[in-house]
Amino acid sequence: MENVLRPLIVVGGSVVLTLLIGWATDLLMRKADQRQSETPLWGLLRRGRIPYQLVIFAALLRGSYDEARVLEAHRVGIGRTLTLVLIGATAWLMIRIAAAVVETTYTRYSRAQRDPARVRRVRTQVTLITRVVTAVVAVVAIAAMLLTFPAMRAAGASLLASAGILGIVAGVAAQSTLSNMFAGLQIAFGDMVRIGDTVVVDGEWGTVEEITLTFLTVRTWDERRITMPVSYFTSKPFENWSRGGAQMTGIVYWHLDHSAPMDAMRVKLRDILRECPAWDGRACDLTVTDSTPNTMQVRALVTARDADDIWKVRVTVREQMIRWLTDHHPYALPRVNTADSALPPGSNGARPAASPDGAPRRMHEPPRQSR
Repeated sequence: MENVLRPLIVVGGSVVLTLLIGWATDLLMRKADQRQSETPLWGLLRRGRIPYQLVIFAALLRGSYDEARVLEAHRVGIGRTLTLVLIGATAWLMIRIAAAVVETTYTRYSRAQRDPARVRRVRTQVTLITRVVTAVVAVVAIAAMLLTFPAMRAAGASLLASAGILGIVAGVAAQSTLSNMFAGLQIAFGDMVRIGDTVVVDGEWGTVEEITLTFLTVRTWDERRITMPVSYFTSKPFENWSRGGAQMTGIVYWHLDHSAPMDAMRVKLRDILRECPAWDGRACDLTVTDSTPNTMQVRALVTARDADDIWKVRVTVREQMIRWLTDHHPYALPRVNTADSALPPGSNGARPAASPDGAPRRMHEPPRQSR
């Protein structure tokens, strides 16, 4: 009878104590979350109740298993298994606690800070810090699990003796991986690029969506994802439109005839921008920047709050200005004039008949009929 009651008491007592302690802890954190609703810490800590209960159960069962006297022949294996579960659950719980603390710190900072650029910078640093902590805890947990085996402890001396050679070989083999990891830390704390920044890489315009220790993801305007190693941003030049402020100046070009009404176009440009909600009102200008024998180049400068708005302003100004010129000043659009070419000396070819008024005709016009 004792052989049946003893294991039931040990295992059942461990389960009951685990459930009671877990329920009491969760109740306390729930009340603390309701009392201090301005901080998400207690709500985030509640996400770790599963590894917390697993740690309690494994610790209780590991400490009292010898008294249960169950499966005596497998006592060593079962004890080692419980130790491995305890180490893994503890690492899981530490990762959840660290993530809750880091996320709470970021939430408080984002609420108090009004500068979006600084918030994105802190978000990038917080993300990478969380990944580094997770990696470190996982490595330590795996090392602790391996040390529970006597064979691993016996081989410790030989492993330490060859650690230098293995370190050199691993460093050479993982050179690109290590460079990406250090580049990720440099990006996070050097404020080179942040999550949410608008960048141009390899001619592609997009927004930084994710930064890890080894790669970075850019979401383009057409919803594609470009993934590249973070070492790219520390070794090659790229455009960061969000650094130093999100405000931007855009350029719109037209190729027009020399007779284009510049003063009227300046007035029309101001009217178009006043009706465009994406224009921030900082500046607008319209000038002639170049001239060719057939056309002249007209440039409009416009401003907006960010990269998305500057794109809207540019396409709106370009479309409405061309429509206005077509409706009210069609002569300002580019034209190609043609005239009869001079025949070479001694040519027997017949010269084409010229128009009665002698004026050249446009390429798209049909030949004039003589009366």
